[in-house]
Amino acid sequence: MTRIVNRPCSPADEAALIRHGLHPILARLYAARGVRLPDEIETALTRLVPPVELKGTDEAAALLADAIAQRKRMLVVADYDCDGATACAVAVRGLRMFGAHVDYLVPNRFEYGYGLTPEIVELAASRKPDLLITVDNGIASVDGVAAANARGIDVLVTDHHLPGETLPAARAIVNPNQPGCAFPSKCIAGVGVMFYVLLALRARLRESGAFAAGGPAEPRLDGLLDLVALGTVADVVKLDGNNRVLVAQGLTRIRRGRMQPGIAALFRAAGRDARNASGFDLGFALGPRLNAAGRLSDMSLGIECLTTDDVGRAWELAQQLDAMNRERREIEAGMQQQALEEIATLDPDGRATITLFNESWHQGVIGIVAGRLKEKYHRPAFTFALADDKGELVKGSGRSIPGFHLRDALDLMAKREPDLLAKFGGHAMAAGVTLAARDVPRFAAAFEAVARDALDEDALARVVVTDGELEEAYFTPQIVEMIDAAVWGQGFPAPTFSGEFDVVSQALVKDKHLKLQLARGRQRFQAIWFNHTETLPARARVAYRLAADSWNGVVRVQMIVEHAVSA
Repeated sequence: MTRIVNRPCSPADEAALIRHGLHPILARLYAARGVRLPDEIETALTRLVPPVELKGTDEAAALLADAIAQRKRMLVVADYDCDGATACAVAVRGLRMFGAHVDYLVPNRFEYGYGLTPEIVELAASRKPDLLITVDNGIASVDGVAAANARGIDVLVTDHHLPGETLPAARAIVNPNQPGCAFPSKCIAGVGVMFYVLLALRARLRESGAFAAGGPAEPRLDGLLDLVALGTVADVVKLDGNNRVLVAQGLTRIRRGRMQPGIAALFRAAGRDARNASGFDLGFALGPRLNAAGRLSDMSLGIECLTTDDVGRAWELAQQLDAMNRERREIEAGMQQQALEEIATLDPDGRATITLFNESWHQGVIGIVAGRLKEKYHRPAFTFALADDKGELVKGSGRSIPGFHLRDALDLMAKREPDLLAKFGGHAMAAGVTLAARDVPRFAAAFEAVARDALDEDALARVVVTDGELEEAYFTPQIVEMIDAAVWGQGFPAPTFSGEFDVVSQALVKDKHLKLQLARGRQRFQAIWFNHTETLPARARVAYRLAADSWNGVVRVQMIVEHAVSA
């Protein structure tokens, strides 16, 4: 059962924001998201938390400054998702601005797995680096850092994931979630952490007089903010005030055409207009195209796209990434159909969780399918694929719902059944696990038992939270443009409205999208519900967002339906 509810909004805060000059719609939307004063939504770079508050940046800046001065060879070890790719690009581009001798290495997820493992250190050692720099990984790489130290290779860890009980013995660690770090933006993405390291490095070199008259020019690090914005949005981290500044500044640069050739090429390949770039474009158009490389092939393609200054090469790579994304969508669609057919026999309404395994599934796409199942059934979901050629091990990817911490659930399962999980990791809403193929049924039972203890019927009921009614006068392209220009995302959700409408007409488009004409009083509204084929009753309560739809040069407003129930 799905309920549509309205997000509470403080009338006093809304009125205060209006008095400060905000448009009534924005004032209402911001107040409902906890904003009380206009400066809380200010996105100037001066609003960023200073780098000195991020533990480890002083040590990292000193390490990098010395490495640059001594012409040491640096090697960035990246992760294979969009956050890791953008963090790598920021590290490589940024350090080269300071004159560093730097290259990168991104592990193939199918051969080496995640993080700075001893195997990755061995692979990296062939390039004879003096310093390894991890981005978006490394905080759990105790063995890998030890292997590097044994070879005489220094390690700088930059990461944002939660640490384990033991920290790696790196020369420096920059992570807002490490013990003793008072940095307030705990949800900063890996790319943001690396950007902060560069800010600290510039500050240190500035204090030492490196940019004095006759010396090198001081690097303009704001030129990297398009990459920071993309990685932050794509990693679905909470958009607190600090992250909103990073994203807003990056979007501003993109809209003005001041972006990396690879970012521009990805917008072109996705058929999106960069002049009107939004967080939605970053999260649902560019991010998936980069992630497709890491899921199906090798993320080095994506990183090259982000680091090349050759416009032609960037376009060539963007086209390859676009083709991979289409292939990924086809694989995903087939897996999802198989999953839906299998789950139809399980009656998900009678269960608290979903666990599915298919030997033919692609391990690079199982996380997306788990997410689709979680969205459709509002249940924590794990999907599994084979992890080795022998068929002895499986890898699982899980997605969760609010109120159920996925990594904590796995930790509890490991304590209850110590021989079940070979390894696991993750956070509240997403996690991964490796176990024996024969133990998938056992995993499903243990997962269900933990969820049954933690989730009641209310928690398993999907709730669509909206911003309530929207007056007819605000169904204009200007209002859509104003809303799209703001920064929305995880923890600061994009506006969704709701209201009761008469259903005037409805028809299927391409056999899978429900096109609607809705009415309220004398006014008519065009709407579409993507990937939904069931017809609506004559009168319905509809949750929707607004979008601008252009046809023959005329811009009109269209409602994008998120959910509907009988009124």
